[in-house]
Amino acid sequence: MVTVNWVGDLTFEADPPSGNKFLMDSHGDFGGKNRGPTPVETLLSSIAACSAIDVLTILQKKQQKVTDYRIEVEGERPPPGEYPRPFTSLVIRHVVTGENIDPRAVERAVELSDQKYCSVIATLRAAPKVTSEYRIEESQTVSAL
Repeated sequence: MVTVNWVGDLTFEADPPSGNKFLMDSHGDFGGKNRGPTPVETLLSSIAACSAIDVLTILQKKQQKVTDYRIEVEGERPPPGEYPRPFTSLVIRHVVTGENIDPRAVERAVELSDQKYCSVIATLRAAPKVTSEYRIEESQTVSAL
């Protein structure tokens, strides 16, 4: 379970099971203070990182000499003002630099990540059922002695 705590303004701290906390903030146009990526930026970054870990690991096992690697994720969404604004399409572009890189190895690594290993991409494709619940907790007041 990931817990996300409000830390003031529109900034939130994610507390994942790994213990590697990070901040997220709203876009500046909506009152954010640029203290971290927006939740949507975090989503796209999660797609990229999940796939990149797979692809790089596979390429290393295939003895490919990768010297630089990046992923660019582009998404299409409805225009601002139309809500909700889900992504209607995503393009995940792998850019690999190295010595004598075998295009077939890259193609296969991307395919394996895309179809088998990347849990983030698999989750988006599965379109899981999402439910929301709420609970109200009373503030604890400290009495003066």
